[in-house]
Amino acid sequence: MSDTAPAPDTERPDRRTATLVMACVGAFVAYVPVTTVSISLTAIQRGLGGSTADLSWVTTAFVLPMAACILIAGALGDAYGRKKVFLAGLLLEAVGALVGLSAGSYEVLWAGQAISGLGSAALLPSSLALISHAVPDHRERGRFIGLWATSLLLALALGPFNAGFVLEHTTWNRIYLAAVPIALLALVAGVFFLTDSRAPGSRRLDQPGQIASTIAVVALVYGVIEGGAESFTDTRVIAALLLAVVSGVAFVVIERRSASPMVDPHLFAEPGFSAATLVALITFMSMIGSVFVLSLYLGQVQHLSTLASGSRLFLFTVAPILVGLPVSTLMHRISPRLLITSGLILAALGMLLLTGIDETTSFWGLGWRLFLLGAALGAVITPMTATAVSSVPFRLAGMAAAGNNAFRQVGGALGPAVLGVVMGTRTSLLDGMHLAFTVCAGLMLLAAVVGLVLLPKGGRQGTTKSPAAPGRVRNSAAAQ
Repeated sequence: MSDTAPAPDTERPDRRTATLVMACVGAFVAYVPVTTVSISLTAIQRGLGGSTADLSWVTTAFVLPMAACILIAGALGDAYGRKKVFLAGLLLEAVGALVGLSAGSYEVLWAGQAISGLGSAALLPSSLALISHAVPDHRERGRFIGLWATSLLLALALGPFNAGFVLEHTTWNRIYLAAVPIALLALVAGVFFLTDSRAPGSRRLDQPGQIASTIAVVALVYGVIEGGAESFTDTRVIAALLLAVVSGVAFVVIERRSASPMVDPHLFAEPGFSAATLVALITFMSMIGSVFVLSLYLGQVQHLSTLASGSRLFLFTVAPILVGLPVSTLMHRISPRLLITSGLILAALGMLLLTGIDETTSFWGLGWRLFLLGAALGAVITPMTATAVSSVPFRLAGMAAAGNNAFRQVGGALGPAVLGVVMGTRTSLLDGMHLAFTVCAGLMLLAAVVGLVLLPKGGRQGTTKSPAAPGRVRNSAAAQ
């Protein structure tokens, strides 16, 4: 297979359709565990017992491998083929679900969650890179990425319903059952219908960079989580945070000197990529953190069942789907800068409105607030993702996808930990939640300022070129 990028008309329509469908399935499978498991934590604790710390690591066991290994998965796909990494991700998701399905202890459950997290790390960058290879044209690619983002959001929307239905009728382990056939069927379909691709040139694996990035992400997330649960003055926490800083600096130094970097630091010279990536980190920190707070509110303040909680969260997760598809068609008419910043300002308003909920808030009293918040985020996620991928030279699309996803997942991992610390500063749980939503609003406004200042002022998605010429982004291994 040729390593060079295809001309825009060389990918057959049927192949492009298959690529789109498979990429959307991959995004769906990667994100189903997020809300399915998070809303089932109370049932898991009833089944396995254990402490709150044991329970918190159920989620962390999934998030850590995903955040730490996305860059590695992107590099593997660029070097050896995105299709191979994509299929490996589906297999890991199926294996992780099977382990969770058979778990009778926290140790086994953590192992299953970690395997699923590795699968998600493989699926997210490879699915985006497959789309970028199949659709080189920026304008057309924006619509494809919009559908990809919609599939991701659909997984978040359906996860609580899957968990709620299962927990109403059987044991908590069965929340993993649906993921097994979906992942295996997608694996078989991918073998036959996906076209492989890789980065142009002879990209090699950057093992020192892989080690440094993994240590940095794991140490950072571990330090924040344990600091929130115990104390930030604890020796282990201080050591973890210092290790994260040292490893992060080492990663930057290694990448600047590497002949084939995982994420070339010069990518951040592209204003569109650097701004979209920073916005992604802050936005997902607030968004995933708010889902964590909402889950506690529905379960511990309003004392609702899993299914009832899921029906309320559905209004939050379905709104981005309804908004995201129209937004994807507007990106070549309206500046992504305008879409992203206006969406973030509305999301901040939605977060502030959530400070008005209490023990007696009705379904619709909560629902319209959640729908507004979800709709605002729907105007952000698709153009944010498309801008990060489309603002770099074509040959670096896979690297850009992996980098953007990595920062997004780090933000998602930090959100619950940071807001957990915030809520702990108040004696009343509801007061702590109100403060957490206020912090989330501040984060959304910060992201809006970042987008307003750093995103290119240029025109529409697909009609503008990145301000930096391709030659400014170093990638020696990709040079022809």
